[in-house]
Amino acid sequence: MSNVLDSKIPEGPLKDKWTNYKSHVDLVNPANKRSIDVIIVGTGLAGGSAAASLAEMGYNVKAFCFQDSPRRAHSIAAQGGINAAKNYQNDGDSVFRLFYDTIKGGDYRAREANVHRLAEVSANIIDQCVAQGVPFARDYGGLLDNRSFGGTQVQRTFYAKGQTGQQLLLGAYSAMNRQIGLGKIKMYNRHEMLELVVVNGKARGIIARNLVTGELERHSGHAVVLATGGYGNVFFLSTNAMGSNASAAWRAHKKGAFFANPCYTQIHPTCIPRSGDYQSKLTLMSESLRNDGRIWVPKNMEDAIAIREGRLKPTDLKEEDRDYYLERRYPAFGNLVPRDVASRAAKERCDAGYGVNKTGEAVYLDFDAAIMRYGQEKANLLHETNASEARIRELGEAVVESKYGNLFQMYEKIVDDNPYKTPMMIYPAVHYTMGGLWVDYNLMTTVEGCFSAGEANFSDHGANRLGASALMQGLADGYFVLPYTIGGYLAADIRTGKISTDLPEFVEAENDVRRRLEHFINNKGTKSVDHFHKALGKVMWDNVGMARNEAGLKEAIVEIRRIREEFHRDVFVPGTINEFNPELEKATRVEDFLELGELFAIDALHRTESCGGHFREESQTEDGEAMRDDVNFTYAAAWQWTGNPQEPVLHKEHLEFKEIELKQRSYK
Repeated sequence: MSNVLDSKIPEGPLKDKWTNYKSHVDLVNPANKRSIDVIIVGTGLAGGSAAASLAEMGYNVKAFCFQDSPRRAHSIAAQGGINAAKNYQNDGDSVFRLFYDTIKGGDYRAREANVHRLAEVSANIIDQCVAQGVPFARDYGGLLDNRSFGGTQVQRTFYAKGQTGQQLLLGAYSAMNRQIGLGKIKMYNRHEMLELVVVNGKARGIIARNLVTGELERHSGHAVVLATGGYGNVFFLSTNAMGSNASAAWRAHKKGAFFANPCYTQIHPTCIPRSGDYQSKLTLMSESLRNDGRIWVPKNMEDAIAIREGRLKPTDLKEEDRDYYLERRYPAFGNLVPRDVASRAAKERCDAGYGVNKTGEAVYLDFDAAIMRYGQEKANLLHETNASEARIRELGEAVVESKYGNLFQMYEKIVDDNPYKTPMMIYPAVHYTMGGLWVDYNLMTTVEGCFSAGEANFSDHGANRLGASALMQGLADGYFVLPYTIGGYLAADIRTGKISTDLPEFVEAENDVRRRLEHFINNKGTKSVDHFHKALGKVMWDNVGMARNEAGLKEAIVEIRRIREEFHRDVFVPGTINEFNPELEKATRVEDFLELGELFAIDALHRTESCGGHFREESQTEDGEAMRDDVNFTYAAAWQWTGNPQEPVLHKEHLEFKEIELKQRSYK
């Protein structure tokens, strides 16, 4: 492991880097691939596509997921779409424009070379998925349709109603299943990675726990790929599945993999507001709804109070009494500003007292204008020149249902309110994490042979991810990047042979895991794991959430340490090790979150600028926008574990911008 951050970016012009890299990277011939084992942890879009691709190429793949099936990976929850620079709408899109929008959307805190590569391969992803049978939406002529997403002025988002993630995951899963049937992928469902095994400085395996029997298992490979998603559940309440966790990445971090930019966390603006303290997760409403939904709050405080108290309905308010605040503040982009901008604007209105639900933490997402517009277009198409308002509304609702039907249905089931008749209520919530394991251009961490893909790494989104780019990055990494870059590493392993799991490093790692589990089972505490997870989440949301300041962050660090000490002293985990034990699973994950949460706050404290999803109250413009400090903070902050969570060591990867000029973001 090197303490010098070498990002291994290829030489040459930006537009030629990836092409030249592929032309010169070391290869493994097909016969030799059969003697090389690759472990892939996580089977969402990044892990599933990587497993399918590497197995198709001839490697022996061992794939692990803690769910009962790879189909249950959290990628399935992605709703709105996937970006690609195909310019199907003839509206001026290009590889460069997707590259530019992604860099700007990330507030100039991403690595140019990685983002340009992502934009280049984006078009291939769509072709790959269509060939797999993914049922993307199509326009009236049968061609693939596109819609708009935040932070762009072109339509480049391909989608399958409001269930794009599910359809893409089923495509990757079908490709995986073919390889499972051929015996090229050995699938380990209901297994959780609890330790990375490093032999002579190289990642050579993992310790996994069979979640059904409780048995600890040693698995070896010539390389390990971590594709285990993000760490949003450090906040307890988030849009992530309740099982989503950061343990695999955190165990790698404690074995030497640097963790980069943990404070870059995305707050998604269109989430169903929480209804009480008993809630265990939040539900996302797709950003695609901002295409046609207009976001507003009452213009007058007395109207907001009347709505909160149930004396007034939103539909009672005249147009002139509504504040369409995104359209007012950001006329160029309106409701389609990036997520961090939209989230802070909603918080500002609610903090000022204009929130519309009982807690005062909600704004409206209103489809009335879109329903009437689409209805009029449909009436014109049907030559219904004298259509009544009721008929126009009926036609418009049918059009909206065809585009967003499952999202409207989901909202009505959760809230018990018909969003065709009454505006949806939304509020920002923790969603995606741009930080993660630091990786170089090859997607390798600072531990040799340990790669990281998708949301688990830090590489492509800077300080804020544009909507519909998560699916793009996950599939880019798995289908089109790792298959090249991992070969360059594995070319040196063709004579290594099978790696024994009897090596002392495997024995030691397994013993470490067993001691950790026994600590929880033998601890005679009085409080549940969830008690501590909720306590951590409250500190994170209150002090390290949508807006941060020095005093709050210092308070958070002290409080997280206190919660962690109490957790180890007073947590109660029922049952035994050698059985199905969900509370034990949760305990190991929350233990990792309690260390990660502190690093998160330390990172947010050290970065005294505001950028993207990281907003420091001390660093803002006169009108409340994020203000970067390019002189002092144009770098990725990569943290090294020292054995003490209170004393991480900071390493900097300085970011160079040769193609794009650094300037203050504006969506006005």
